[in-house]
Amino acid sequence: MRLIKLKDVMFQTGLARSTVYKYISENRFPKPVSLGERNVAWVEREVEDWIASKIMERDEVCE
Repeated sequence: MRLIKLKDVMFQTGLARSTVYKYISENRFPKPVSLGERNVAWVEREVEDWIASKIMERDEVCE
């Protein structure tokens, strides 16, 4: 299991910081794991699964 920081989440998803946190507040994106007082990271697999679900949604619409 690997944890990734916000910069990597933004790079992998193409989302801006504000959009990542907006989606989290709307329960539309994986929640981060607290690593300390002001330090969080995301489970890489959860982010990858989110990306895969977006691809599946796209493909379902195209059928």
